[in-house]
Amino acid sequence: MACKTSQKNEMTNQQGHPIPIRAILMAVFCNILFGSAFPMIKIGYTCFGIGDDAFVQILFAGIRFLIAGVFVFLVTLGKDRRVPRIAKGNGGMLLLVAVFYTFLQYIFFYIGLSNTSGASGSVMNATSTFIAVILAHFIYPDDRLTAGKIVGVLLGFAGVLFAVLVGDGMGGFSPFGEGFILISATCFVIGSVLNKKATKRNDSFTVTAYNLMIGGALLITLGLLGGGATLTFRPMGVLVLLYLAMVSAVGFTIWSTLLRKYPVGEISIYNFVIPISGTILSSLFLRENIFKWQFLLALALVCAGIIFVNRKKT
Repeated sequence: MACKTSQKNEMTNQQGHPIPIRAILMAVFCNILFGSAFPMIKIGYTCFGIGDDAFVQILFAGIRFLIAGVFVFLVTLGKDRRVPRIAKGNGGMLLLVAVFYTFLQYIFFYIGLSNTSGASGSVMNATSTFIAVILAHFIYPDDRLTAGKIVGVLLGFAGVLFAVLVGDGMGGFSPFGEGFILISATCFVIGSVLNKKATKRNDSFTVTAYNLMIGGALLITLGLLGGGATLTFRPMGVLVLLYLAMVSAVGFTIWSTLLRKYPVGEISIYNFVIPISGTILSSLFLRENIFKWQFLLALALVCAGIIFVNRKKT
């Protein structure tokens, strides 16, 4: 009976009923964590002496996600008192989640972030919200594009394009900077859809643990094969690495739980916190100047687009 009640509640939430305050607070907290990763990764590059070598950057990412995955695995082991098991027939889906959600997303993310500022990267990363809205139209029958969503998507993309294409103080568009962040955001959206399917047969902790461990191992392997073994460990760098691992472990677990319970289009509104927290924290920790009219206008357009996309009819 309890199982049926739970399934009924989850179905109710999937049909577009208001998201509980607790879930909203979890989504906001989760996206503040994701936003904090932008400046912390760049600080990590400095602490570890990581330059322009893409394979060293990929190795750094892989170590972060492997640590995070092992942590979630141990938490799940302690919680369930048994080794987390993959549901029969769900192994292939979990592998796809790891490939898109961790491996491919963060290859492009780490390389892209090294070629742009933390503030610009966080704004560019906001495209994931709009890509999710468009993709959801073709995947979920109850999450179709509306006139409001189309306006919101256009506003959001206008903000992103303005941020990276206006050369007056913004730096312009770099294929290996903003371009790679855009590809990373696309991988994030695809990974979110796959993650939602994977959590139908496994709990969020198990999916997150294997996603991070497999994705991290793949990144480490690629980094080592490319000659990225020159990573230099320093005490401050280790602290930054552990913080980033915590961001992944906590953030991915929370986000997977939310994706399991609520529609992608409904929960994606709270991704607007990422460009806001990412730009503010980049300004504080990296001393980046975000008080340029071009950048503030771009940020306002992105946030307006995300809110417009998810505005409810009264």
